[in-house]
Amino acid sequence: MLDSNEYKISDRYVKNSGSVFLTGVQALARLPIQQLRADKQRGLNTAAFLAGYPGSPLAGLNFEIDKAKSLVTDLPIIHRPVLNEEHAATAVMGSQLAAEQPDCNYDGIFGLWYGKAPGLDRAGDALRHAVFAGTSRNG
Repeated sequence: MLDSNEYKISDRYVKNSGSVFLTGVQALARLPIQQLRADKQRGLNTAAFLAGYPGSPLAGLNFEIDKAKSLVTDLPIIHRPVLNEEHAATAVMGSQLAAEQPDCNYDGIFGLWYGKAPGLDRAGDALRHAVFAGTSRNG
C-alpha cells in the first residue's frame, strides 16, 4: 500500500518509476516527459514542442502542460498556446522540419498538437501538408 506521507502531487510528473495518479488531461501533459525520458535511455538527445489552441475543450490542457513543464526543468519542452489550430499545426510541422536541418541541436523533436473540432477543419491544409512532409527521424 502506498504511504500517503511518501506521495506528493508533483510525483505525477517527476517520478520515473512506480505508480502515479493521473487524470486523462494530466496523462496527456505527461506524454512529452515520458517520450523524452525514453529517448534519453536510448541515447538520444531530443526535445518536445507542443502547440495548440488554449480554448480547446480538453479542460485546461494548456495549463497542465505548463505545470508539468515547470516541474521537469531538465527536459527541453517548449509549449506555445497560439491564436488558432491552424497556427499550431503549422508550428508543430515546423518543429519537424527544423529537426532535420544540419544545425539542429537535437536528434529529434517530439511534436504534439491540440485543438477543438472546428479548429481541426480550419487546420486541414496545415495538417495535410504536415502529413506529406512527415516527421523527423526521431520526432
